[in-house]
Amino acid sequence: MTQTPARVPLSVLDTAPIGVDSTPAEVLGATRTLAQHAEGLGFTRFWSAEHHNAPSIAASSPAVVAAALGQATSRIRIGTGGILLPNHSALVAAEQLSTLAALHPGRVDFGIGRANSDIRIATALGSPQGDDFPQQIADLLGYLGTETTGVPYKGLIAAPGFVGKPALWLLGSSTYSATLAARLGLPFGFGHHFRPDNTLAALEAYRNGFQPSAVLDRPYAFVALQVICGKDDEHAAYLAGPVALTYLKMQTAPPERLPTFDQAAAYPWSPEELKAREQVLASQAVGGPETVRTRLADILEATGADEIMATTIVPDGPETVASLTRVRELFGDADLPLGLAL
Repeated sequence: MTQTPARVPLSVLDTAPIGVDSTPAEVLGATRTLAQHAEGLGFTRFWSAEHHNAPSIAASSPAVVAAALGQATSRIRIGTGGILLPNHSALVAAEQLSTLAALHPGRVDFGIGRANSDIRIATALGSPQGDDFPQQIADLLGYLGTETTGVPYKGLIAAPGFVGKPALWLLGSSTYSATLAARLGLPFGFGHHFRPDNTLAALEAYRNGFQPSAVLDRPYAFVALQVICGKDDEHAAYLAGPVALTYLKMQTAPPERLPTFDQAAAYPWSPEELKAREQVLASQAVGGPETVRTRLADILEATGADEIMATTIVPDGPETVASLTRVRELFGDADLPLGLAL
């Protein structure tokens, strides 16, 4: 018997994937179209990711993209998924976020992370060394609070000033971020698409250690995962081919743009590579509608996630829209529940 996923809020984490036959302008235009479509489907939020040194990804400036998406939509929450704080000063991040909130009042989520796996990026951006992420979070909250308290933080005011309670989320793929989110009493987003082996441990650490705060009185966590819903399993495997091949090549070569569907399908996968590909995709929700339905139900049951955030790394805007539509159809005709809005 096919399992039916629990009715939870659905959201989108967009990386704006760039294929070999597309331009960044075309891809970001497709992102705008996808956000409008997600809004029409009743999704809760649409976040833009931050990645660097990745030719296959146009999402490097989430605050800029979120501002444009807010202009192109009217209801759906828009946000950063997330701003990687070690790449920025807390003051600049606070000013970006307060500007976003002023442009689109009541609709902006501030997703904050710390991932920075490439020492070249850290060096180029002047990222702080060592583990001062908790202090960066404290500084960010301090700057965002200057309008409310009327007192400059470290002698500075983060213009244009943020009024109210910032919708701050901590994002991560380890128990470190989960534990910090719990201690601060903040909502938490886990990157299952990055580290599916850490998902259950991180969510357990978050829930067990959660301390109610002025922001949140009980834990709230979403799980972000790769969701590619094709017409059937074969079609989904075809759609997932470019990202799977890109991941494979990144192990031994510099990053490059996503290949076309046909290029990925024509690649001479070795038995070992096929096995690795299947292992990666098996932890996500990739397949035809019934396969995705079962995978989402299994993940929701195992994690107890309050919300699903789907990321669909497919180098084709219309195919991404179609995939998202199929996912929405799995949850029936009734309106989706709306997720946390701080």
